This record gives sequence, structure tokens and C-alpha cells, in this order.
Amino acid sequence: MRAFGCLALGLATIGLALPAKGQGPDSARAREVLSARCLKCHGGEKTKGGLSVVDRDALEKGGDLGPAVDPDEPGESLMLQAIHHEDGLEMPPSGRLPDDEIQVLADWIKAGAPWPDGEPLKTVARDAPEPDDDDDASWPYAEVVRPAVPTVENVAWTRNPIDAFILARLESEGLAPAPEADPRTLIRRASYDLTGLPPTPEEVEAFEADPAPDAFERLVDRLLASPRYGEAWGRHWLDLVGYAETNSFERDAAKPFIWRYRDYVIDAFNRDKPFDRFTLEQLAGDEVAPDSVEAQTATGFFRVGLWDDEPADRPLARYEVLDDIVTNVGQGFLGMTVDCARCHDHKKDPIPQADYYRLLAFFIEMGPQNGLETRKVGPEKVEVMAAVRKGREEPHVLLRGNPALVGPKVEPGVPTALGPAPTFDAGPGKRRALAEWITDRRNPMTARVLANRIWQYHFGRGLVPSPSDFGSLGEPCTHPELLDWLAAELADGGWGIKRMHRLVMLSSAYRMSSRPSPEALAADPLNHEFQRFPMRRLTAEEVRDSMLAVAGALNDKAGGPWVCPPIPDEVLAGQSVPGQGWKVSPPAEAARRSVYVHVKRSLAVPILATHDAADTDSTCPVRFTTTVPTQALGLLNGAFANEQAARLADRLAREREGDLAAQVRLAVLLTTGREPSAEESAEDVAFVRSLQTEAGLSERAALAQYALLALNANAFLYLD
Repeated sequence: MRAFGCLALGLATIGLALPAKGQGPDSARAREVLSARCLKCHGGEKTKGGLSVVDRDALEKGGDLGPAVDPDEPGESLMLQAIHHEDGLEMPPSGRLPDDEIQVLADWIKAGAPWPDGEPLKTVARDAPEPDDDDDASWPYAEVVRPAVPTVENVAWTRNPIDAFILARLESEGLAPAPEADPRTLIRRASYDLTGLPPTPEEVEAFEADPAPDAFERLVDRLLASPRYGEAWGRHWLDLVGYAETNSFERDAAKPFIWRYRDYVIDAFNRDKPFDRFTLEQLAGDEVAPDSVEAQTATGFFRVGLWDDEPADRPLARYEVLDDIVTNVGQGFLGMTVDCARCHDHKKDPIPQADYYRLLAFFIEMGPQNGLETRKVGPEKVEVMAAVRKGREEPHVLLRGNPALVGPKVEPGVPTALGPAPTFDAGPGKRRALAEWITDRRNPMTARVLANRIWQYHFGRGLVPSPSDFGSLGEPCTHPELLDWLAAELADGGWGIKRMHRLVMLSSAYRMSSRPSPEALAADPLNHEFQRFPMRRLTAEEVRDSMLAVAGALNDKAGGPWVCPPIPDEVLAGQSVPGQGWKVSPPAEAARRSVYVHVKRSLAVPILATHDAADTDSTCPVRFTTTVPTQALGLLNGAFANEQAARLADRLAREREGDLAAQVRLAVLLTTGREPSAEESAEDVAFVRSLQTEAGLSERAALAQYALLALNANAFLYLD
């Protein structure tokens, strides 16, 4: 809907012939409503959309959409439409006025909006004034200042400052932190957290038997050094940029060599590339190092989005591409929904429409991007999908976001809410300047946003639960002091992410059990205070990769072109041309990790789709976690699940030949990381034998059914 209160009234300056005198029965009341409801945005220096309502002259002058009141046909006045929220106009944008106030203004407008001479509007106190900015709302835009570490009573629990911030809040609420998780839970948690894969039974048993005080620290260091780490944490970044390998729309053609960008991201995490350099290469690699294959590949950041190869409206399609870029930069790096200001001033946050187009100005020479265009870079002439500049163009505000309604010219700039910023040149090098500003210590957002994401991916929920929206429409921060401390530690520590992993994971807070106390469950059922470690279900990729891993089938080959696992014919039939663009890979290649599976926008691998893989049409800061029947049905009846169950059964029979009890024990160890109790083992053995005696299954078929049961167990699919 169009926010009338943000763009206001009037493309042209048109005189408005209002009655000079004559109060009318509701004139004073109408001015009172205008003063209380409109003056905040359309009075004094605040004249959003060019409209002021302070006096007669201001109303006659109008704003950006035309006169507020039509003197010839008052019933057709824009202001009348706006207060009724009609035809895309909304005044005020925060919600409709009470019916009695609407009626007062409507009667006044239909009477010609009479206004006494010499009586400008003044602010009128009301019983329920609209909320103004407060400290909580302005916090994310304030400078990051490292807060003092709080003092706590239970000093022995605190391993590092993170624990002090968490414990101080718990103690203030009269709560105690959960006890430490057992070693088997900790190694499984850490292994999935850093690599997205389960630990082997040998790794679990070795860790449990290690009595050294630094055993967990050494485990974390080993996992961080694994090449599997970049595959897991690179996937988080690919979610944020909306990574996919096809263009969408009718043909959904493949983006040639875009997989090199995926490999760049994975490699950057494995090498612990500082985030400021990671940012610089993605936003301006072609400006920083035009002959570098790595830097050029990094600018695939600009090429991963949707591209319409036959748009009905080419100018609009071009701005759709640019909007994806602005969205990824604004939300991904700054935690600001700048994209909400594409058509009008942001309804809740201090982001005027001009800020959107000032940010877009950094990228305007990059659209439209041909979704199939590549370039050869470096001495080796490596073919990549990289940033492609299309020449110089003057950026303008687009009224209502419409390319046909060109407004004032703008210069490249960053959100004004973040305080004084440098002046940016409009020519070459502006994207480099933007990238350097994004990770400048004086920019309050980037360090907070990245620190919050690191916490989110470790604990399942950010300290700001809406990690790409720190604004008024997002969810408030639960621990702002802790987040500021983490942000300062990140930026002042050289933007190294592995260092932050160690800091978080070596805390007592990370090592807590997921079991709540009755007191904590009653006082904080949603665990806002992090009294315990949050349980979570495996991600879509973790489900698929874990099934391959425990079956002994996972191919850990890294990098290179994507692979296409088999997809049932019934799913392929949903394409306009069934099977097009999906050449099934050989079995060994099809068994590679899910991060290397072809990401085709119009065709998803069923096991990944049903377990809530990222939506590739836009940035995905938080994945949905659904519980639906198709998940259980797919794991019980799906071809992939049954194939891996058969492979797991073969592994059990091979590694524990002739010993059903040992096979059962190994199955539980592989899928859950724990030892089955004697009673559980006996029951499972009896179940397998009953499949043979009562259902008439062969020994191998019965073991395969037991393996399928193990792959469907909650203990396999959930992490404590």
C-alpha cells in the first residue's frame, strides 16, 4: 500500500483556492486532529514528501502527489482518500485514524477545508500520543562502545566474558544456568555446529575418554581446521545472498560457472579470511584487483539473483535486479530493511526514500546483468560470472518506485540514520569506498549484525532474533550489552570469524545442557535468557549429508561443478519440460555433500525441500523449521531414505558380521553418538528378529528395515 504520510501530496505546485474565512462547525477540531496526527512528519523542518500542514500557504503549495484538497470536487480530494486508506494512499502510515477523527476531517475537507488567517498549527497534547523514537529504537544506530563486563555471584561458572553477561541476567531473574552437557552431547553438538556432519563412533569414544581440561578446546580447534567447516559455514552466507545456480522464470537457465562463487565462499571461511576483506572482494573485487581470479570470482555476489530473459517491462526488470543487490547489502551487511524505502519513506525506521536510491547509486552501472554472461580473467583466462559494468548513468529517486516517474537526482551515499559519513565519488572506485565504509569501526551496524549472526548460528536464535532487521519492525535485542561486547571484540580483533567461534564455543553458556529446570521452564519457557542450550532439528543439508555419512556413502570431494542426484520422475514432471537442466550425476558424484548439489530455482531435491532448505528467491537470514507429514513420509517411503538405509544395513553387516547385537549397537552409535542401554539393545534385537519370523523378511531385509527405523529416530534428527 502507498504510504500517503510518507510521500505526502503533490507532484506539482498547484495553488489551492481555500476559503479565506469561516470557521465552520468542525474547523477547530479538524486542525486539532491535523496537529496531533500529522504535524510530527509534516511540520517545521520535517516535511516528508514535500508537504507541510502548518498553515494555509503550506497547504496551497502542496507536496509530491498533487493538492491535498480539490476545491472543485472536494469529495475526490487526495487527503480524503488517504485518511480512508483508499487507492494505495495511507495517512497516517502507522494505521487508520479512529472513525470519529476520520469523520471530522472528511466533513472539513468536503466543506472546502476552511482555514482562519494567521493561525498556524501548533502541537496538541493528546491522551495517547503516537510513540516517538526512544533509546531502544535508536540503539542499533549508535556507536558500538565496549561495555563493562558485569559482576556475578557465581564466578566459578564464568569461563569468559560471555558467561558473565548471560549469568548476570539469569541471576537477576533468580535463575541458575543448566548444568554442563555430557561429553557425547558436546562432541555431537560441536561437530554439527562447525562441520554439519556427525562425529564418528571412534571420535566420540576418544573424546569421552580424554580427561584433559583442554579436551573440548582441542576438539573445537580440530573441527575449525577441517575443510568441512567451510562447507557448513559457507552455506550460511550463501543463504544470506540468495545463492542459486539458475536464473528462474520460464526457462530457468543455468548460470554458467557461478559455482566458482560458491567455492570462493567456502574457501574464504576455511582460510578464515577477515570479514572486512571478504566484504571488499565481494562488493568491489573488480575495482581492487581486476586481474585476480579470486577477486573477480568474489563479485559473483552480484550475479546470484533472479534474471528475467524476456521481461515485459525492461526498465522495471532492471530495477528488480538492482533491488536484489540493495536488499542483500542493506539487510545482509547492515541489518537494515533499506529496501522497504524503494517506493516511499520507511514506515517505521528513519530511512527516507532518498537513502534507498543513494545506496542504489553505488551499483547503478551494474544493471541489467545478463544472466548468462561470463568473462575470462587472469593469466589463465578462467571463465567466471563476475560483476559487469554497463557504463555511467545518473541515479535518481523513482517516485513510487516507478522507473517512469523520475524524481530528484541523488549521489552515492549511505543511510543517514547512521550519522556522519564520508562523501562518495560517483565515478569508478565508489563500490570499494562503500565496502570500506561498511567495515569501518565507526559504522555501528556491520559488527553488530555479524556478531549477532555468529551467535544465531551457534545458539539457533540471534540476540536480535530478526537478524537482518535491527529496526522497529524487527524483534528487540534480548542482550544488547552482550551484543555490543561481541561486536567490539569482532571489529577490534581484526574481523576474524574463527576467533569468534572459539570465544563462543569455549564459554560455559555454549556447553550447557538443553534440559530446563522446572523453575526456568515456568519463568522463561521460550528460553529468551539462554538459561539452557536450545535444542534444534538438523538442517535440510545436515539430514541428507548425515544419512550419507552414517551409511558410509558420503563422497567428501570438495569444490568444482555442481552435481545432480536422482530425482523421482513424479517431481521432474512438475517442470514445463520434465527433466530439463537436470543431468543425473554418476552415483559417486551424486553422493557428494549437499552444498555441491545443483541449486535449480524451479526444481528442488525433495529431501532438501521438505526439510526447509533456504528459499533462493531472496535473502534468507533465518530458515523456517516446520513439522509436516511429508517429512516423515519422505523419510519412511522416499527412494533416497530407503537407499541409504540399505547401505547402512550393508555397513552394519560388513563391520559387525554375524553379531546382531553388535550391529544394533553400531547403528545407535552411528546415528545418535551414544551407547544404547542393555534394555534398548535387547528390544531392538528382538524387533529385528520379529521381522524375520513374523514378517518373513530375510536377514538382510530385516536389518535394512531396522536401519530405516534408526534414520527416522528423533535422536538422529535432533541435536540436544
